[in-house]
Parts: sequence; C-alpha cells; structure tokens
Amino acid sequence: MRLRSGVFAASCLLVEALGVALFLRGFFPVAVRSLPRREARGDPPAEPAPPGPVVDRCQQYLLAVAKSLKHHLSRLCRVHFSVVLLHFPYPVQPSYPYSNGMVSNWTKIPPPLFKKVVLVLIDALRDDFVFGSKGKQFMPYTTQVVEKGTSYSFIAEAKPPTVTMPRIKALMTGSIPGFIDVIVNLNSPALLDDNLIWQAKTTGKRIIFYGDDTWVKLFPKHFVEHDGTTSFFVSDFTEVDDNVTRHLDRVLKREDWDLLILHYLGLDHIGHMTGPNSPLVGPKLREMDNILKKIHISLLSKEEASLPNLLVVCGDHGMSETGSHGGSSEGEVHTPLLFISSAFEKRSGPLTPPGLVQQTDLASTLAVGLGLPISRNSVGNLILPVVGGKTMREQLRFVHLNGFQLSRLLQENTPAYEKDPGYEHFKIAEKSHGNWIKLYLEGNNSEILLNLGKKVLKQYLEALKTLSSSLSKQVAQYDMYSMMVGTVIIMEVLLLLLLSIPKALSSQAEFEVPLSPPLFSLLFYLMCLMLCAVHVIVCTSAESLCYFCSMSWLTAVGVMMLISALMCGILSAIAKIFENFRLPLKNLVVSSSSWSEIDVLILAGTIGHVLSLGASSFIEEEHQTWYFLINTLCLVLCQELCRNNFLLKEWEPHHSTTMKQNFDSVGEASECKNIDIPAAGNSKLSKATSSAEFIKGSDKWISLASPWIILICCRLLRSLNQTGVQWAHRSDFGHWLTSSEHKSELSFLAAISLLMILFLVQRRCSLVSKIAMALGLLGVYSYRAAIGNVIFPWQHDSKDISKGITEARFVYVFVLGIVFTGTKDLLKSQVISADSSVKSTGLWEVYSGLVLLAALLFRPHNLPVLVFCLLIQTMMTKYIWRPLKCDAAQITVMHYWFGQAFFYFQGNSNGIATVDISAGFVGLESYVEIPAIFLTAFATYTGPLLWAIHLLCYLSSEVNRNSAAVGHGCFCYAVLRSVPVAIYIVLVTGLRYHLFIWSVFSPKLLYEGVHVFITAAVCLFFMAMDQKHSQKV
Repeated sequence: MRLRSGVFAASCLLVEALGVALFLRGFFPVAVRSLPRREARGDPPAEPAPPGPVVDRCQQYLLAVAKSLKHHLSRLCRVHFSVVLLHFPYPVQPSYPYSNGMVSNWTKIPPPLFKKVVLVLIDALRDDFVFGSKGKQFMPYTTQVVEKGTSYSFIAEAKPPTVTMPRIKALMTGSIPGFIDVIVNLNSPALLDDNLIWQAKTTGKRIIFYGDDTWVKLFPKHFVEHDGTTSFFVSDFTEVDDNVTRHLDRVLKREDWDLLILHYLGLDHIGHMTGPNSPLVGPKLREMDNILKKIHISLLSKEEASLPNLLVVCGDHGMSETGSHGGSSEGEVHTPLLFISSAFEKRSGPLTPPGLVQQTDLASTLAVGLGLPISRNSVGNLILPVVGGKTMREQLRFVHLNGFQLSRLLQENTPAYEKDPGYEHFKIAEKSHGNWIKLYLEGNNSEILLNLGKKVLKQYLEALKTLSSSLSKQVAQYDMYSMMVGTVIIMEVLLLLLLSIPKALSSQAEFEVPLSPPLFSLLFYLMCLMLCAVHVIVCTSAESLCYFCSMSWLTAVGVMMLISALMCGILSAIAKIFENFRLPLKNLVVSSSSWSEIDVLILAGTIGHVLSLGASSFIEEEHQTWYFLINTLCLVLCQELCRNNFLLKEWEPHHSTTMKQNFDSVGEASECKNIDIPAAGNSKLSKATSSAEFIKGSDKWISLASPWIILICCRLLRSLNQTGVQWAHRSDFGHWLTSSEHKSELSFLAAISLLMILFLVQRRCSLVSKIAMALGLLGVYSYRAAIGNVIFPWQHDSKDISKGITEARFVYVFVLGIVFTGTKDLLKSQVISADSSVKSTGLWEVYSGLVLLAALLFRPHNLPVLVFCLLIQTMMTKYIWRPLKCDAAQITVMHYWFGQAFFYFQGNSNGIATVDISAGFVGLESYVEIPAIFLTAFATYTGPLLWAIHLLCYLSSEVNRNSAAVGHGCFCYAVLRSVPVAIYIVLVTGLRYHLFIWSVFSPKLLYEGVHVFITAAVCLFFMAMDQKHSQKV
C-alpha cells in the first residue's frame, strides 16, 4: 500500500492523539476516597476511655444484657425505662460506660454552635483585596470588623488548579480535587462524595443558594431554594451579582433557613477582562462591602440568647497579575477567610497579621459549627480559634472527632497506616485525652487539669497537622495501566515516524507501507493473543478502578490489535533498513558531510529543548528556550546570507563543477535528502547558481538586514508581555498600555496595528476579500470601543460601554465570508480544475479569515503581536527563504520554532492562569459550550496555528517547488510535535511523585496534549491539500 508523506503523518498523529488521550485519562487520577456517600454516616466515636482495671466477665455480661434490654424495651413501649435499669451498676444510654466504672454522656455529635450560618463566597477575592490597601480604601466596614470587631481572620491557601469547581469541592468536602477537574470545570457533574451540603440536608437543615450555577450542578436537589447564574459569561460584571443581591432583603427577613450560601462572580469577571488593577475593581469591592454590612447587621438584629449566628466570608481562589487564575502564584492561591460572629471576643490590642490555614480546613470547621459529622474524605483541620470560646472538654471533643476522622481515612488508603507518624501522634494524644477525662470525671478542677488539657490539645493539633500532611501527599492514585497503554502507543508512533524519515522526505514523498505481511503474519496474531492475556490478568487482578479495563472488550481488543500492528510495522521498517545497509553505497562521505549550519542548529535545538523538559525551572521559563532558539536561528541565517552574497561569488567558479558532481552522486546513493527544489536536482547547487543574480539585485541589503530586523521585533515583543514565573510580576509594556491613564495611547496603537494588519494580509486576496477584511478590522476596533477597551476620537466618556455583541457578530460575518470564499476556491481547485493559482488564492483567503478572527479575539494591547507575526512571515518569505532556497524541512522547522515563540509572545505560559477565557465569550450573549471552547482554544494557540497555516500557504504557492513539498512539511511538522510529547510523557511518568507535579508538570502536560490534538487537525488539512501535481519548473 503506497502512501504519501502527508497522509502517513496525519494518520500517525491521529493514532498518537488516541494514545495521548488514554495517557491523560490515566495520569489525572481519582483522588483518595473513603466509603461511598450513602455509607458515610455512622456512629461517632465516644470520648477516649480513661485507663482503669479490666472489667470482669460478669460486669461485661451485665452490660450486654442491659444494652439488649434497653433496645427491646424501647421498641415495645415508648415509656421511660431508667427505673428498670436501676439494678444494673452502670447506666447504658445516653451515657457511655467505661471499664473503670466512670461514665461519660458524650457519645454523639456535639450540638451546633451557631443557629444560622451565611457563607459569602466572592469569586477571585485575593487576600490583599481585604487585608491590603484596597481593603482599607474600598471595604471600610469589613476592615473595621477585621481590626476591631468580633471576628477571626485568616489567609486560606488553595491548592492548584485554582479554578472554581475544584475549589468549591475543596471547600465543601475538605478533600483535594484531582487536576482533571480543570477540564470538567466547564460542565460540572453532580458531586457524589461525602460533603457538608449533603450532611446538612440529611440532618434536616434547610439550605438556600444564590449565585454561580456550578453549585446547582454539584449539589442537585439539595437546596430548598436556589437561583443560579452562569459563571462563564465573563463580560458580565453587574447582572451576575445583582441576580444574587435582589434576593437578600427578602431572605434575611425569613426564619425558614439554616444555611445561606451566596456566590458572587462580578469580581472574577472584572479580573478576566481588565485585570486586578482595573478601575472597576474598587467599585466592585465597595459593593461587596455594603452587602457584607447588610448581612452582618441583619444577623445581629435577629440573634437570640440561645445560639449566635455566623457570617463566613471567603474566596474560592485569587487572581494573577493579569487577572486570570488556575496556576500556583501567590496571588492565585491566597484568599481571605473571615469568621464574624457575636460569639467571638472583640478584638483589642495591636493588630496581628492573619494566620495561614488551608482552604480544606473550612469544611471541618463548618461541620463542627453546624453540629454535623465531618466529611469522610476531608483532609482539613479544625480551625481552633473558631471554637476557642468553648470549654476545654468541648474543644478536646472537637479535635478528637477531627483526628478520628483523619486517622480512619488514613487507614482506608494506607496499608501501613500504623507506622505513619500522624497516626502514632494521634494515639498518644488519645491516650492523654483519656487521662484528662479521668481527672475531669473525678471532679478535679485544679490548675493541673487546665494545664493537662492544654497539653492534650497541643498534641491533638500536632497529630492533625501530620495526618493532614500525610493524606495530602497521597492526594491521588494513578491509573498506571491506562498510562502504560497510552505511552506504548505514543512511543510506537514516534519510532515509526523516525524510521520512515528517509522515504517520507524523498523526492517523491511516497513510500510503500507493508500492511499485508504484518497483519497476516504469525507474529501479529501471537502479539494480539499475548496482549489480550495481559489485559485479562491486569483487569481481573486490579484492586483499584482502571479506565482502560472499564472499556468494552471489543474496544480493548481493537487497541491491542493496533499496538500489535504498529509493532509489526516497526519491525518491518527496521528489517528493510538493515536490508538497505547491505547494498553498496557510493560517495557516503559526501552524503554525510552535506549538513549545513542550519541543519546542525535544528538538530541541536530540538534535542536541547526536549532535554530541558525534565527540569521544572525550564518548564516554568520555557519561553526563554524558544526566544534563545529563534535568536540563534536569526544569527545563523544572517551568516548564510552573508556567505551567499559576499563569499560565494569568489568560491563559485572554482567549485561549482565538483559540487554538481558530488550532489548528483548523493542523489543516486540515497533518498534521505529532502529535495523539493527541482533545479538540477539539488538545492545547494541552485543556491550557487542563483547567488550571482541575487547579488546584483537591489534587495540585497534588505535581505542582509532582515535577520537583524526580526531580532529587533522579537525583542520588542518580549517587552510587551512578561510571562513565565520568575519575572511575571514585573511590569511590562502591556500593563502600561492597559492602565486607565493610557487609554488614548492604547487606542492609537490598536488603530495603527489594525491598519498594518490590513496592509500585510490583503496582498494575496481577491478584491471582495480585501473589502471584507477592511470592514472586519473596522468592526474589531468598534467592538473594543463598545466594551470600553479603546476610544473613538469623538468619544469623551465611557457612558456607552456595552457588551459589544452586535459589533462582534458583525466581525464574525466577515470572518465566515472570507473563509467561505477561500473554501470555495479550494474546492474548485480540488474537484473542478487543478489550477494551482486558484488553490493558492483560496489558502491565502482562509489564512486571512483566521487573521481577522485572531484580531477580534486578541486584547488590544496584543494586536502588535499579530502585526509582527505577519511582518516576520513576509520578510522571511521574500528576503530569507527564497534567496537561500531552503528546503521544505528547514522551512517547516523555522515555522514550528517561530510558532512556539509567538505562543509565548502572546503572554501565554505553561500555567493555567494565562489562558484568556474571555476570548471564548466574544459576541455571545450567554455561555454556549462548543463555541466558547473553540474560541478559547484558538485564541490560546493563535501563534502556532497561524504559522502552521502560513507554512501550508507558502509551500503550496511556490511554483518553483516540487509538489512533494507539502507532504514534506506535513511529515516534518508531525515529527516535531511527536518528539517532545513522547519524551515528556516518559519524563512526567517518572516524575509523577515530584514535589511540583501538580503546579508545574501537570499544566504543561495538558498544554502538550491539546497541542497534539490541534496539530492532528492541522495535518489533516495538510493532507487534504497535498495533491499529486506534475512538477513545475
């Protein structure tokens, strides 16, 4: 079976995407779990028994009879039976009999500490918004309560990923959600784990909720009343909050609820659209302060003498300096946590900085405050100051319940739990607690009892901290079988691609794929049987849930057959290579010495980048690697241009004849060389023969200056957006432009950038597309002016700010029109005629439509990135690639490198926080999942996508190139994407227990996975355009 290089590469990438998906499903695992929710309720532990003499068998028998008699009497009659039990030496219920004859009545969950609890969750509330200068300026009432009121304030630390749905899970379950929740954050399934909301509903508490509809999806049918609003329409700053506040006056007057939850989204939306330093942040904080004041005053006015009320204020996550979230920077993981109640002592004395707690601690603390069992999966600790006003016995009871729950969770997830330091500390504290109970029941009220109680409390707190730390380290269990199957598929595809390079990059770009022999060989069937046997053994003996085992047997057998076929294909390719080695090769020395400086740099850069992925610091600052590579590439290109223009003229007459003979022999000896320029059958001789013409041209000096101009452009782009981790906090030109004081400068820059985009992109389009492009870019500016990012010259205020729905849809019409026009030309060239000019025009029009879409989705300060992208592409096309006559493989690598660099020039990084989700809502009135995901992905990967499509346009439009050039480009692009993702998957498997696995390596893995899917789609487009035409000279 003969395949073109493009078809083979696209097929390999589709198989690789399957392997990546399977690996990701196994790598992002299921978190540690206790019993299912329906089994989570059970009898709470009693207070620790004090030491004493062992009860004799007679006493044990009497106790058992007493319990049994009480049980039967209570079922037969509803009368008080305490008189019946007077003959027994020990009371049975509700008191608890100890072995030494002492009694304790504390065998149940303690009663609630608060009558009503209001939980106000302000999305993306950073700690400095409350405890910093902005809090004092815009939240005066909250600041006064924190500094002088009856409150306790803390900084709650969230674990990455810092996105809403996982953080709600952490707040309500006390567990650390899996990293895969970043993906399912867009469509949250019902939460089946034991959690605070379910416990409250089960005990009959009435819960009311208003705000983010993620809560309604996580806890369906749990609220007696709710009103949810979508959290993903980020251009809405006011309605999402007004929809919550409009219920407040009515609900606060009612008495038919026990727990009120309010989730405000406006601050998060402001951060996504304009950043934490936006002038919109202050008014929003002032609005939140007034709401908290209203709630607090209402709770105080309705308090009774029996139980006080509690107001809890927190954030689910913070926001980065760019206004996004998802990563692990300090601004994203630190949120304020306030407990406000008349039950607390009024603050006095000097103000102390808030203490640091874990976000998961809130679930345990609220459970104790509401008189509920602590969630079985919680790894959080009780925040002791909240219950610090209670008696010592009550405090010890609370921390004992927390320690018992943590130790039980440890037992269910750790085989050698008895050797865990936290478990040992808990048992020591429990024993000391028993001694304290003995003194207490003996009526000892001396200072010794108080001091011993403080000591026991300290022991418990140390045990809780150690237990929580041990459980947090076991946050997840990897599905190793699914990971291994995915890794095998990925590595097989990579090996097959590498072995196919000689044939795939030959002048014909075609090779014979030996499908029949492997598929019908004995080895194939033996491998299938062996893999199926392994699958049965693993799936029947696996103790934990395995995703690959949960698939149907037909699907599993299909995957096994695919793995077997790939392995047979690899063995066949290796056999053919050894067979070719036996043939005599002529001029092998000349063939091996034909590497240019560009080829050496490409190989060294690819290997260096892959090796750098094993270090967390290089992943965090990967943009520096790509900046270095493209800068070095520009210097090498400058050297090549100087050699062609100044040195080659003297060198050419003496060596041209010998050089031609050498390259002719190389072409006969091997097909490894990528030959897509037909002149004389070799590229280097073409460079020599054309240099004389080129040196006489007036463009020589522009060509020589091009690499330096590109270097200057790259340096300017680096100053536009600071990315990475180490220097992300530093101010950059983008921050200066987006500040409210420089809106005029930003407007001028945006207008100039849009004009430059029109000038650079319209040259190859039809007249209709040029007009549509101009109107579309005008619509882009109108959209940004409508939402308040830029201003028109005649606009003097921002009273007319809107969502820009009409303007954005106006641009979408022109985007679709341009893409449709290009698609029509492509279909015409593919079906009706084989005119390459029609095909080239169609490709360039599709490319122009994508540029217009990128201009709409980019924030105004990022429009220069698009301008420099088009400018560099134009300069390299006219003044570098054509004069140097680079082959398709070299040009593909340059496109890939610059695409990666522009990914970071946009302000992206390997952290989730830099994903601009506001791009997914441009022109949408409400959240629509498919368009939002597509627009967000396109805006994030605009740089790699535009460079990949430009590669296809360039290779298809060069009339002097062999038709195999498109196939060469597709194949090289597939190899360049497969090498780093395969090596990185192996590295991240070995580093899965690394300290930074969730904060550094996992986000990078998600980026790599999505990039593979996008590259597979691009290669399919390459394959569709890779038609076999006759060679043109």
